[in-house]
Amino acid sequence: MADVARVAGVSSATVSYVLSGKRPVAPETRAAVEAAIRELDFTVNTTARSLRTGRSSLVALIVPDLANPFFAQLAAALEEGVRGLGLHVVVCNTGARRDEERALLAEAVQQRFAGVVITPFRLLPRDFQPVVDAGVPVVVSADVPFGPVDLISPDARAATREALRCVTAAGRRRIAMIAGPRDATGGDPRLELLRTLALQFGTSVPRDLVVRGEHTREAGAAGFGELMQRRYRPDAVFCANDAVAVGAMDKARELGVDIPGDVALVGHDDAVFASLVRPQLSTIRYPVGDVGRLAAQLLRERLDGREVRKNVLVKAEFVQRGSI
Repeated sequence: MADVARVAGVSSATVSYVLSGKRPVAPETRAAVEAAIRELDFTVNTTARSLRTGRSSLVALIVPDLANPFFAQLAAALEEGVRGLGLHVVVCNTGARRDEERALLAEAVQQRFAGVVITPFRLLPRDFQPVVDAGVPVVVSADVPFGPVDLISPDARAATREALRCVTAAGRRRIAMIAGPRDATGGDPRLELLRTLALQFGTSVPRDLVVRGEHTREAGAAGFGELMQRRYRPDAVFCANDAVAVGAMDKARELGVDIPGDVALVGHDDAVFASLVRPQLSTIRYPVGDVGRLAAQLLRERLDGREVRKNVLVKAEFVQRGSI
């Protein structure tokens, strides 16, 4: 960096600002530094930087299911958000297993990661304490808090109410849900919200019309099959996420159940495939791009010294398509 600074006629600090993007640099100065970098064929020694700063240039994005495009979209938004900090994203898949979630948190500490963004599935709040104690910033994307870490969660009350309004206006009264597994940390707030709001429309989500499984397409197919065996079949099914809803569509076609003629279907997240399936999936949109950008912002604030924990709500909206 000293050599680059000498050739460019600037200070080493200015070279650092150009490389890290942490402070604005005049365009002509940046051009001079970049020309010197090319002339000298300079590359950053990331190992040396890690030793000097006490952290690497990597951010871990830890997710439960890489097969779900929602998390690919999250990775892209997060990568865009941290690029200006000189950081890069490493995506880690847990398969929603607690042992893998804990192992990846431990690895983030051991490898001195610059930060962690995680959608936990079976972690407990106490599992984050070693990461916090090591000074690694953590942002959790989840519906419920997870202890002493920053939280981004959906504000889906209005969107869920609108989904119920559309469903009940179409004459649907027997409402079911394919929910998450019982041992998921924090229970199932999406189910509880649906149950609470259903009462406002003179209906309910009875216990025998709730089936549980992982947040996967396979679980959606199995859950829909179970619901179709009930004595009183539902005429509307809400799903824990869009992958579950697509699995429900698969099973509906197999059983000869028409969507939306026989059963209305509602997903959650608005993953990229929600508008590609037939019929197009009505869903509660959780704006994943906003989540990724907010996660990057929260990490930046932590790296700049913020100590107070933040909870940020991201407003969801209902998107009505052909499955109602």
